Amino acid sequence: MSPTSHNTTPLSITILGTCDTKLQELLYLRSQILSHAEETSITLIDVGRNLTSDPAISVPQNELLEKYGSSHPSDLSTLHRSEVMHIMTECAKACLENLYSTTPIHGVISLGGSGGTSLTSAAMRRALPFLIPKLIVSTVASGDTAPFVGETDITLMYSIVDIAGSNSILDSVLDNAAGGIVGMARAYQKRQLAQQINPTPANLQNQSREKKKKRIGITMFGVTTPCVDTIRHHLTSLSSSSSSPFSFEIFTFHATGHGGLAMERLISTTTTPPSLDALIDLTTTEIADHIVGG
Repeated sequence: MSPTSHNTTPLSITILGTCDTKLQELLYLRSQILSHAEETSITLIDVGRNLTSDPAISVPQNELLEKYGSSHPSDLSTLHRSEVMHIMTECAKACLENLYSTTPIHGVISLGGSGGTSLTSAAMRRALPFLIPKLIVSTVASGDTAPFVGETDITLMYSIVDIAGSNSILDSVLDNAAGGIVGMARAYQKRQLAQQINPTPANLQNQSREKKKKRIGITMFGVTTPCVDTIRHHLTSLSSSSSSPFSFEIFTFHATGHGGLAMERLISTTTTPPSLDALIDLTTTEIADHIVGG
């Protein structure tokens, strides 16, 4: 399949949301995604406290609990809010993991207030690898976003107004979000399709001649930038040298806390993108931050 055929290949986008409190807004978001890419396959997962019925819901709340939360009570109405969030986060995580392992997912989007953002962002962080588009329209996107994004590549979009009902501002924000996730999903799908092209004999011969690529991580801070630049330039020159059997792809991590966590996630990953082959932990400021507070 040609990588240019992504425009005619249907996208697969998952929507997470609490349908008992945000059904109208979720359905509008769904309709706007389809208006930007009408052939899109949309999976709407209900992570609400109470069961809600609508033909657009792909995974109802009771089915989510039955399949992914069998050890939890089926009736959540009497539980404390924190207990409900914990249960639904675990169920949403397990559902996303299953979808990712069994069907194509080109993007995941959600909307919500503080509770919904906390729930869906945790599920995205824990279930999905780097580079799959993840977008959340949130009322708390303009505050301290560290608890929601962590070391992952979740994109937050501030809703401007509360996500409650329909008005010209919220409708426009959700339309922008729909266009955003469709665009990101198409970019992700295009890369996936390009990687699936069957290599020709000529391509195979060229690949056999290519140097084996090594992925190198380096930690950096403002004061260590000159040293990191020197190392990076040296490794780049080695890549082009005939005496080196390897080429090097350099990944620099800003050692401000989340940079180190992102690096550790890449070290331990077994999916996409491939893990790092080696690490130069040049900037150890995060150790000082962890032990003595800076």
